[in-house]
Amino acid sequence: MNYILFDGSVRNQLLPFTFTRPVADIRVGILTIREKWEHLLGFTTTTVTEDYLSEKYPFLELEKNILINASFLPSENLANIIKGLEENQAVFFDEEPIAFFTTEGQEVDFETFDIIQYAHNDVLRIEHTWDIFSKNGEAIKRDFEMLTQGRKSQPIPEGVWTKNPQNIFIEEGAKIEFCTLNASEGPIYIGKDAEIMEGALVRGPFALCEHSTLKMGAKIYTNTTVGPHSKVGGEVNNSVIFGYSNKGHDGFLGNSVLGEWCNLGADTNNSNLKNNYAEVRLWDYETEGFARTGLQFCGLMMGDHSKCGINTMFNTGTVVGVSANIFGSGFPRNFVPSFSWGGSGGFTTYKTDKAFEVAKVVMSRRNIEFSEMDAKILERVFEETAKWRKA
Repeated sequence: MNYILFDGSVRNQLLPFTFTRPVADIRVGILTIREKWEHLLGFTTTTVTEDYLSEKYPFLELEKNILINASFLPSENLANIIKGLEENQAVFFDEEPIAFFTTEGQEVDFETFDIIQYAHNDVLRIEHTWDIFSKNGEAIKRDFEMLTQGRKSQPIPEGVWTKNPQNIFIEEGAKIEFCTLNASEGPIYIGKDAEIMEGALVRGPFALCEHSTLKMGAKIYTNTTVGPHSKVGGEVNNSVIFGYSNKGHDGFLGNSVLGEWCNLGADTNNSNLKNNYAEVRLWDYETEGFARTGLQFCGLMMGDHSKCGINTMFNTGTVVGVSANIFGSGFPRNFVPSFSWGGSGGFTTYKTDKAFEVAKVVMSRRNIEFSEMDAKILERVFEETAKWRKA
């Protein structure tokens, strides 16, 4: 069977992260959404997404296909139902399609389909940027159970203080030195070749993905994910770092999401609670206004390739686009458009040739090429976001 993940109706609610990737490649929990589906389905997947992303994330249609709405996180039960779909069958959650069976070239009309209503209580869906961190704890627990089932953890090294050690899983090659791992509130997953330096304090649910590092004395609270090839220090609470990003020094990051190839300068701090304890609003790219989140705690949403200098301060509910560079004293505004250069004193346009120079250097340090496909995607983002830089 050929499985295809599609963006669905929520793509614009997940910007700035979906400027540079399909919904399927958002990381929440330990794995990306795509990795979760592929693990449970036992097959690789392709993607239906925006045209400008399709060269990097291709679409393959075969004679028989099952399309899956990538905003839904899989469970074993849901995956089994989807694997059993037949022609002209679809799985819905309320009015939203989760998955449906099609043949090559078929024009889909759900009025003619046999609709299966999914009524189980295990539905977990990412519909807004803030869902990535607010649902991260549950996603870590699910991924932990899926990845560790029937497997044995590497031994916990001598000198590491643990609580509820049966809820800690260490992959091969991980290095852990004289730290505290408290898994009493949820599991702790330490990926292959990851490192936790001495003095770090960790409380689960927590995921440290492969080749990532927790610096000395780091304080990591519940429901946090550090994606692959990242470095994190200071204080972090209920946040998700997609991968290849650094928060290497002291400073606070809370109720936040960082994309890939981001860097927070030393002593960067974000507010995650308004002084009046009011509901936090976040910039909405679709309505071009600030949307209600229903949350009292909500911090920083930062798109891929964005950076900030030392001592940067972010206000509650700040959205930073792709490839922005922020520096200087004071609070920048709580919506920073993509390819902006500056800070509280104002912004100018960060030209693509300069941004690409930095991206090439940053990525080469991890032995990854900044490809022509990457440049084309960022050029398209630059064009699409120009109207907000003029405001």
